[in-house]
Amino acid sequence: MLPVKKFTDFIEQNNLFTPGSALLAAVSGGMDSALMVHLLKSSGYNFGIAHCNFQLRGHEANADQEFCRQLAHQNNVRFHTINFDTLNYAADKKISIQMAARELRYQWFEQLKQQYNYSAIALAHHQNDAIETILLNLVRGTGIAGLHGILPKNGSLVRPLLFLSREEIEEIIKENGIIYVEDSSNASVKYARNKLRHEVVPKLRELNPALESTFEKNLEHFREMETLLELRLAELKKELFIVPDSYRDGDEIHLQTEAVKKLKPRRLLLFKLLQEYGFNETTVDDLVAALDKHPGKIFEAAYFTLILDRDKLILTKKNNKKQEEISITAADDTINYGNYKLTLLHDDTPLIIKDNPMAASVDAARLIYPLSMRAWRQSDNFYPLGMKTRKKLSDFFISLKIPLHKKNEVPLLINGNGEIIWIGGYRVDERYKVTHNTKKVTIFELYLI
Repeated sequence: MLPVKKFTDFIEQNNLFTPGSALLAAVSGGMDSALMVHLLKSSGYNFGIAHCNFQLRGHEANADQEFCRQLAHQNNVRFHTINFDTLNYAADKKISIQMAARELRYQWFEQLKQQYNYSAIALAHHQNDAIETILLNLVRGTGIAGLHGILPKNGSLVRPLLFLSREEIEEIIKENGIIYVEDSSNASVKYARNKLRHEVVPKLRELNPALESTFEKNLEHFREMETLLELRLAELKKELFIVPDSYRDGDEIHLQTEAVKKLKPRRLLLFKLLQEYGFNETTVDDLVAALDKHPGKIFEAAYFTLILDRDKLILTKKNNKKQEEISITAADDTINYGNYKLTLLHDDTPLIIKDNPMAASVDAARLIYPLSMRAWRQSDNFYPLGMKTRKKLSDFFISLKIPLHKKNEVPLLINGNGEIIWIGGYRVDERYKVTHNTKKVTIFELYLI
């Protein structure tokens, strides 16, 4: 007799899908997926069958494909099948055959789901698969998320057989005379999962005959721990993540260094907070080690940069588009540079602008065209307005406490002789100021765009 009630109870308890849902059942033809088809049919669910032929086992793979076709026909459900060139895909992507098969099938399942309006994709994983997954994760290295095993529901993927062990499935198959096909590669121990299944798990079962039951309880504990951690992280994000008023789009986030130092356990919590931005454990280890020592240090991820500033951590999106130096002629009245628009106005009145840091009036007679606008360079220096001595631009930035990642965004107006005329938004060079001898001025003004 099929365990239909346990099956439907498990589906309902884990909110996998509703009775009226249309499901796509991923079926290899093996024992587990064959049982899932019979349970879905006996429970009255609406489903179709999807079978992948990875063309790795010759006639055997073709026979499995035909078996699944007949299984769909016998149960009067829609049948989908596809032949993949798995070996070439793996070679092109430079990945393992197993990873290639995984990518191919899940991409195809998702396409079918959207094309035929299936609400979920049913997979025939069971309790022993969950055990093997945890052991694999432990061997390869994992965090708490890797210890929760295979979840009953993960997005549109549902696993309605997770209430059963492999032994229980074998017994049900035998009692009900369910026909299935055997994949000969399952007996090979050259694959890591098969090696665990055939050599490691039996040894663990010798130590604990109730291995599946024990692991199921452990999984529940791990999932609860993961939930607890996620709740704590949500609280910390509200407490620690400060979005400056000028960055409400989330492109920049500040974390006060002293608050970060008080985290316990600091390394784990900081890693989980930064993980979604692409920072790995090694980088977080380096960050923790630098918290008391190295202000100004920069940490890189693929799309984000983390800067250890004087009293805070600055998390910012990378701007991988480098702003090119642009040329400015005397005939120009408007030019665009990065996020700025620069306007030029020529005037016979020696006007001095004092209250607008985004505008500068300079002695027009001292300008040598073409001018240029560019980002700062390490060798840059200038004479700050009001000073008679030269100052390194890097020291000027430090004195104004301009964060490292903002220095490259500051537009510099450069004269034709290479001298700095104006540090846009900050300071005019003393050599270009308007004096009582000035006859004409050129007014430069920056606007954010």
